[in-house]
Amino acid sequence: MNPEILPDIPRAFTALAEWSACMVYILLMRKRLPRVPLVLAMAGSLAALFGIHVLADAMPVEFWVPGMALAVAAMYGFIVLCADISPREAGDLVARAFVLAELVASLEWQLHVFFFHDQTGTPWQILPLAVIYASAFPLAWWLERRHFPRDQHVPITNRALVAVAAVASVTFLMSNLSFVASNTPFSSRLGPEVLYIRTLVDLCGFVMLFALRGQLLELQRSVEVAAVSMMLRNQQERYLQSKHDIDVVNSKYHDLKHYIHAIRAEADPEARAGYVDQLESSIRGYETSALETGSPVLDTILASKIRQAERSSVTLTCVADGNAVAFMDPMDLVTIVGNAIDNAIEATSSLRTPEQRLVRLAIYRQGEFAMLRFENYFEGSVDVVDGLPRTTKARALQHGYGLKNMRETAERYGGSLTARAEEDWFVVRTLIPVPEASPVDAAST
Repeated sequence: MNPEILPDIPRAFTALAEWSACMVYILLMRKRLPRVPLVLAMAGSLAALFGIHVLADAMPVEFWVPGMALAVAAMYGFIVLCADISPREAGDLVARAFVLAELVASLEWQLHVFFFHDQTGTPWQILPLAVIYASAFPLAWWLERRHFPRDQHVPITNRALVAVAAVASVTFLMSNLSFVASNTPFSSRLGPEVLYIRTLVDLCGFVMLFALRGQLLELQRSVEVAAVSMMLRNQQERYLQSKHDIDVVNSKYHDLKHYIHAIRAEADPEARAGYVDQLESSIRGYETSALETGSPVLDTILASKIRQAERSSVTLTCVADGNAVAFMDPMDLVTIVGNAIDNAIEATSSLRTPEQRLVRLAIYRQGEFAMLRFENYFEGSVDVVDGLPRTTKARALQHGYGLKNMRETAERYGGSLTARAEEDWFVVRTLIPVPEASPVDAAST
């Protein structure tokens, strides 16, 4: 530091600012620890940051940058310990917390020097510290909370992490340049201007990070809307195509009877048996059109999915009461059933053992609710995010919306969706209340 300009922020103030900034972002995220261990981790992290800054203050000025790097590492460990996030997400939060801590600490010290000059160790210096810290960090939490929605996971890419780290690094270096070297084109030699420049640069850095997070969230939402729209269009097209195929099969029914009579009239037994085998082979896979669950829409969906499962060498078994979901809009039923079976078929089709490629479906009335239960054979563990499994596909921004869209559809009816691994099965349960005047009640009377 350059002692000819102004005394720098007390290390205890900096440690408290860094800890408070970490707390702002930890409170915005899901917690990794239960309440009591979480409180202990918070208290231990505060003590660790104080210790690091006290140690750095006792070292020569040449070790100032390594000391700050050690403090940043402690902030990273604090966030990783308390928040249930990935390493890249932790890096993003550390950069934001560091810039926020620098901004609030600089603002507080600037006001302290203006009103109290360089007086330290007096009871009055606690007043601006308490007022500014108690106001600035809750305000930052209030501003940032809309950028960290609890019901939406925003993955941090390598490019986004590099951008955030670059903004934080440049902000820190430029804001403290005058304290390290006064003989540069970007340094100030006047004490009050040094403090003002540092606060202004830190504010600009915080605003840039705030804007970057907003852009990332908007990008995530636009990608999600596009993915959900495409998924719904694909489901609708599959449903219409399946309905068309079944209508074609049904229209051929009478012609098939004539074909069968012609085969029976064949005198050669071997030729007749061959014709029968060819006819049976040609209509195999269309027998599912005869499904009668009580819901034409559900019949069409299941007929299509059974053929899709056969093409993927997956065994799909279903027990479905179409009357239980007769109150649902056809496209909502397509969204829930179609997505669930698509996910199950995709998950099991890659299994090496054919006996494990199993998918089970059950739709039935359970009291005043309609239960839609989907199961597929599953081995491994599930990383749950916002109550739903995290997608395992490489491009997370473009996947993982099937279950989320299913849950939103169920919630529109006042229902719920749960997804979890149970022993060797992955189970998705959708529970939807049946309206009092629904066709289910009429059918049961």
